[in-house]
Amino acid sequence: MPTDPVCGMYVPETAELKTVVDGKIYYFCSRACEGKFTFPQKELRKLKIRLIVAWSFSLPILIINYFVPVIFFHGLENKYLSMLLLAIPVQFYSGLSFYQGAYHSLKNRTGNMDLLITIGTMTAFIFSAFVTFYPDRIPSSSVYFDASSFIITMILTGNYIENITKERADGSAKKLLSLIPRITHLIKEDGSIQDISTENLAKGNKILVKPGELIPADGIVFEGTSEVDESLLTGEQMPTLKSYGDPVSSGTKNINGILKIDVTKTGKNSTIDQIYEMIQGAISGRAKIQRIADVFSNVFVPVVMVAALLSGIFWYIYLSHLHYPFSLDVAILAFVSVVVIACPCAIGLAGPIALLISSNYASENGILIKNSSSLDRFSRVNRFVFDKSGTLTEPEPKIERIVSKEGFSDIDVLKYAASIEKFSNHPVARSIFKEAVRRNIEIIDAKNIKEIPGIGVEGEVDKFIISIKRKINTSFSEVEISLNDKTIGEIFLSYEIRKSAFQTVSYLKGMGIKITMVTGDSESEAYRVANILGIDDVHYRILPDGKADIIKEYQMNGDFVAFVGDGINDAIALEVADVGIAMSSGSDIAKESGDIILVNNDLRNLILIRIISRKTIDKIKQNIGWAIGYNATLIPIAGGLLVPLFGIQIYQILPIFSAFAMGMSSSSVVINSLLLRRNIEKEKKLMESKLSIV
Repeated sequence: MPTDPVCGMYVPETAELKTVVDGKIYYFCSRACEGKFTFPQKELRKLKIRLIVAWSFSLPILIINYFVPVIFFHGLENKYLSMLLLAIPVQFYSGLSFYQGAYHSLKNRTGNMDLLITIGTMTAFIFSAFVTFYPDRIPSSSVYFDASSFIITMILTGNYIENITKERADGSAKKLLSLIPRITHLIKEDGSIQDISTENLAKGNKILVKPGELIPADGIVFEGTSEVDESLLTGEQMPTLKSYGDPVSSGTKNINGILKIDVTKTGKNSTIDQIYEMIQGAISGRAKIQRIADVFSNVFVPVVMVAALLSGIFWYIYLSHLHYPFSLDVAILAFVSVVVIACPCAIGLAGPIALLISSNYASENGILIKNSSSLDRFSRVNRFVFDKSGTLTEPEPKIERIVSKEGFSDIDVLKYAASIEKFSNHPVARSIFKEAVRRNIEIIDAKNIKEIPGIGVEGEVDKFIISIKRKINTSFSEVEISLNDKTIGEIFLSYEIRKSAFQTVSYLKGMGIKITMVTGDSESEAYRVANILGIDDVHYRILPDGKADIIKEYQMNGDFVAFVGDGINDAIALEVADVGIAMSSGSDIAKESGDIILVNNDLRNLILIRIISRKTIDKIKQNIGWAIGYNATLIPIAGGLLVPLFGIQIYQILPIFSAFAMGMSSSSVVINSLLLRRNIEKEKKLMESKLSIV
């Protein structure tokens, strides 16, 4: 049976609500879910307006009910009437989407949270409205406008946060498309160049890409030589030399030469669009996880309704047999008491309160939790998959040592090298220039600079011809500096391991968690880093879709996978993984794709997130257990268990008792959640003491 791509509910193929996108059929449980999928931004705006209305009217209801005395309204009836008028917009405008979901739930013969919310809030509202207009008909009864309104408001708030998270994830995918330049230099048949819109490119066209420009389409180089930054695909900062016959991909950057390219793929067939589609698919795939609340509701709704109906029917038949004058009234009170006591107030608060506290604690410790539902998945993670460059290592190479020749100092070597490399886009050049600035070394203006793709760069400094040759060895980058064809020194650079990487990997392995490293880099560099960190499971020369495939394979084998990365090439993996964690120093697309961001780039916070997630989920389970226990205990009482002890008159106070019990249940959930911070802090101190030993 297909699932709704928005809420994850199972939907029969006979459902009326469906749409076709790129040849694939999507089924929906309600109009609301269909709207969220088809017009997400429009639906998000509607949801925002509903939420503003809900909060604007719910807060005054709470204030009036608990803090404004009856004398202010010149009578209890007027106070109830004021709350009724305030509750109407919340009930019938803000709560409209729940009624639509409930309708389609009944139509599809399934139960979901929308149905439970609708039954509970509508029963409370209708009963309260009856009491407001006919107070003498059901004496000593209370109203539940505060409960019905606030339940709708709280759940709408959670839905809004969830939709914001999905919208940001979708935005990260769309940012990829912005990497395609709008204008392309088309080479016409007569050899002249014409600038055209990239949208008009077709397979077989020939194009020219200048230094510093992004490549607009996939193709094959037929003339020219240049270094190309392919970090979009590989995650590696070191550029790749491209010349005749080499393939190039859309979205990658031409660094220092002119390339003429024969276009082979455009539009939806190009690399960038394929990555975009994979990210979109990953976002939808994650939404297919069936919500716990709906699974609970599928069982809970029928139980509550049967209990409420049996209770009402029993008392009506029994009291009618005894010729009791208010048999119908008592039957209605019994039905209302059961439904109101079962209303999902405490269940609805069980998760959000704990998640709010843990999210605040995480942010104070340099962890931004964008998607709070990811904590549930994180608590079950048994495998971490790490990207290498920029995650386990620093994002740019660092100078390890400078070897100067006789007659020249290290400062001379660095001065001449930095003067030539000042305006280069090459990652090695950037590192050399930054090191010279850090040491306050004089940078001299260079003239006649000429980059030689795949070899290096040369230019004139103080009337000397300075040439720089770059070459990459197994574990470092080497730069040879020559003055008038005489070698004056060498600079050695390498990607340093992050200081927190060894501690984190060792600690996680000690907890029995499996560690994997994936990288687009070479085999030798991959194993250099892996051997230092003690990682045995290594994948090298892996492209973006390859990273996602590796994660999917682990998931199919039963692993819960957390992926940690920083680059555009990590975006698909971040979405496919059970939990995606992005480094703050990484690309905007990676950060928007991730569920969690390490603001201070400290990998040790992965251990803290694990502590936070496990403590939070334990607390949520406690809260849900309390809420279900509360329902299990009080539903029989609402059904009439205490009548033999206190008589039928107890139904005059049971509705009031229901409201009080609901408040006590919610309060206990909040108080229990407030203990979460103390529990996390205690575990954190224990973690820090263990890390100091590693």
